[in-house]
Amino acid sequence: MLPPNDHEIETLEEFDRVAAAGSLRGHRVQSVDLTTRTPVLLSADTAEAVFLGCPMEPAAAAHVRSNGALVFPPVPDVPLDPYRGRLYSPESLYEGLADGYPATPDARAYDWFLRTRGRGDIFASMLRGIHDDAVSDAFDELLDGERVVGVMGGHAMERGTDAYAGAARLGRALARTGLMVATGGGPGAMEAANLGAYAAPFDEPMLTDALDALAKVASFRPSVTDWALAGFDVRDRWPGGGTSVGVPTWFYGHEPSNVFAPHIAKYFANATREDGLLARCDAGVVFLPGAAGTVQEIFDTTTPNYYESGGAPRPMVLVDHAHWTRTLPAWPLLRALARGRTMASRIALVDSIDEAPEALARLSGA
Repeated sequence: MLPPNDHEIETLEEFDRVAAAGSLRGHRVQSVDLTTRTPVLLSADTAEAVFLGCPMEPAAAAHVRSNGALVFPPVPDVPLDPYRGRLYSPESLYEGLADGYPATPDARAYDWFLRTRGRGDIFASMLRGIHDDAVSDAFDELLDGERVVGVMGGHAMERGTDAYAGAARLGRALARTGLMVATGGGPGAMEAANLGAYAAPFDEPMLTDALDALAKVASFRPSVTDWALAGFDVRDRWPGGGTSVGVPTWFYGHEPSNVFAPHIAKYFANATREDGLLARCDAGVVFLPGAAGTVQEIFDTTTPNYYESGGAPRPMVLVDHAHWTRTLPAWPLLRALARGRTMASRIALVDSIDEAPEALARLSGA
């Protein structure tokens, strides 16, 4: 049996390297254009191989099928690749942004989702499921060997505010400790934390200047185009920023993906996205003030901690005493659930966002 993942081929370079040995037996080839590799496909052993969305000449497709391979051809008239082998990038989602956001792959995918969901189209539903599974696989490959910290918070936090600047400082501080910052990938607090991680390799003045530049387009409303372009302008001005991951969803497609996470795991199913994001935050989660979505994320993280499933409880830091004890009193319930359990030593409530990195480090050593 092949070791896990060693049988996946996701680029033409990988294909050529494997095929050079004369056998593709048992491999899974994802979204690789093989139209120029017909001689190789006609000669290689492809028994038990699976080709997922790989364009190839009809003769090559017929041959590999007859040799025992499964071939799932590319799907026409769908604005995305359900078999993709890599996560999205901001550039891939926003291609064509100069012509306006509606022209981008991101916007077209959201439109397709709304149309097909409304019809109850089982074929489209199947494609969405395949897509989300492929994204999860690529997500796991990206995070292999990484320690991941989540930063959760609401989408309404605007650029130019003290709260936004604080979330950016938080992302920067966490990234500078060597952690992979993961967010919900959208605007607001999510964008700010991804921006901070992007700013991690630069000196402090870069983040200050970037915040000032972004404040000129405070929100994605009324223009996603202007909002995204402002983000790309910052990236163009300071290329080569730090890495992080955003995990947005077309379920909330009216909230666009931010451009500061170089790696974007975008899903159709919000439940898959939420659970997958939080489950991968093995270094803990920081919860900034938010509304229903952030409250849900608090208790999605609490449940495995409460039942002590999946190893040691993950640290949880809630930021803003007033918000989490009076506005939305999640903290008293969280503390009550933790009473007498191991997770009690892994939760903290802090007043200031600048206290969060130290609190997280303290809980991690508990």
